[in-house]
Amino acid sequence: MERRPVTVVTGGSRGIGAAACVRLASEGHDLVLGYARDEKAAEAVAERVRAAGARCVAVPGDTSRERDVERLFDVAGAELGPVTGLVNNAGVTGPLGRLAEARTEDLRRVVEVNLLGYLLCCRRAARDMARTGGGAIVNVSSAAATLGSPGEYVHYAATKAAVDALTTGLSKELGPDRIRVNCVAPGVIETGMHAAMGAPDRPARAAGTIPLGRPGQPEEVAGAIAWLLSPDASYTTGAVLRVSGGR
Repeated sequence: MERRPVTVVTGGSRGIGAAACVRLASEGHDLVLGYARDEKAAEAVAERVRAAGARCVAVPGDTSRERDVERLFDVAGAELGPVTGLVNNAGVTGPLGRLAEARTEDLRRVVEVNLLGYLLCCRRAARDMARTGGGAIVNVSSAAATLGSPGEYVHYAATKAAVDALTTGLSKELGPDRIRVNCVAPGVIETGMHAAMGAPDRPARAAGTIPLGRPGQPEEVAGAIAWLLSPDASYTTGAVLRVSGGR
């Protein structure tokens, strides 16, 4: 019997991460759902994953902490088997505003979660997948990486540009180990992130600047993630797939 893929999704309790978990479950993946704080939300997503016929373990932790990342992958291996996929999705923005007015603690947190966290997760995934014959990593970046997001969060955009560079370099480094590394770059997506940064109406306000005339839905990004993890993308590595409505 063919072994089911085992995929770690960070930031899996809401938004794009939650949608990715449900989509991947429908395509035959067993899931390890990493989340920061909201146990109730994480378990609700886990139940949807199980309803789709997949196994799921929800693991709390902060991806900017090495010990939490190590625990996430240790639990995955112990409870579900060798990890074959990683969706690096956990991220924060901090409050909207100009860089000149940003607090140092907010800048530090954005860099630690969005960049250091991705590096720690990629490092552990690379170690595990190299030992077990390969796998696939999908980093969730942002269209902000090329737009810069002036007046909103240039610090966030900077970390996402770093994620694009990470994807490019790591895909070349890990290709000989049969590990594919790709990236999705969402535009304005209808998630709770906007309310968390103090602008719940931001997707509606941005609609006029998007060629397709509307913000995207988490499920539309999840479809791109699922494709990059699938056998259909077996010759795709180092790609940054923009899912931004043309923006």
